[in-house]
Amino acid sequence: MNQRSTPIDVARLRAGRLAPEGPYTVLDVVPTTGSTNADLRAAAADGADDRTVLISEEQTAGLGRRARHWASPKGTGVYCSVLLRPAGVPFAALGSLTVVAGLAVLEVANRLGVDAVLKWPNDVLAGPDHAKCAGILCEALSSDEAGVVVGIGINVLPLPERVAPGPGGLAATSLAEQQATSVDRTDVAAILLDAFAERERRWRAAGADLAEAGLLDGYRRACATLGQEVKVVGPDGATTNGKAVDVDSGGQLVLESGEQRRTVFAGDVVHLRW
Repeated sequence: MNQRSTPIDVARLRAGRLAPEGPYTVLDVVPTTGSTNADLRAAAADGADDRTVLISEEQTAGLGRRARHWASPKGTGVYCSVLLRPAGVPFAALGSLTVVAGLAVLEVANRLGVDAVLKWPNDVLAGPDHAKCAGILCEALSSDEAGVVVGIGINVLPLPERVAPGPGGLAATSLAEQQATSVDRTDVAAILLDAFAERERRWRAAGADLAEAGLLDGYRRACATLGQEVKVVGPDGATTNGKAVDVDSGGQLVLESGEQRRTVFAGDVVHLRW
């Protein structure tokens, strides 16, 4: 397989994907930026439209959850953010877009012949060693109008330098290292945008109820966290241990410990054993 990186072709991506024919209002590709999420948050403050897409060839300050660095070297991955203004969706429900984005990335992997699973809340793991090939970061807008920026980073080609393992010791991998049938980053971005748009449309129509949108069962099947003994480290550093038994219609993880069940809204999840 040819693993030579070629620039993302914005004309190919825009064809059939921009309104009125397609779902997106704006779709740009830039050669470099600090963070596509940060750029769209700033654009949102200036009145950018619902379903605005920004993709960059590289990020110099890409971030994952809890402000962790996300390696985004030039020509290696697809670094994509989408600004959404879903009128009628409660602010508290915007976090379930992580499920929507995870399922879209999973379709990318499946379409390219890569064995992948989801790890709650925001990781996509690939290959027999469950290495991390993609991550998702949803950031709600701080404004009176409900809005959110959904950031997705996919490692398409091998990273040029070693990346330190994330929480739980997850090593990094790429679609190429997992024998993807294509590593053309325009193809990867096109599949991602189509898969995300279709699921986001259903999510929005259902008022962010994942079950009503027909997305919850698919997520449960693909979520490798379910059935695992896990440790959850909350935003305040507090830890909770238990067995992950479900994901609810709002995208929250349900833990069982002894006779008690509790719902986890956010946190780093470490699988104690696979």
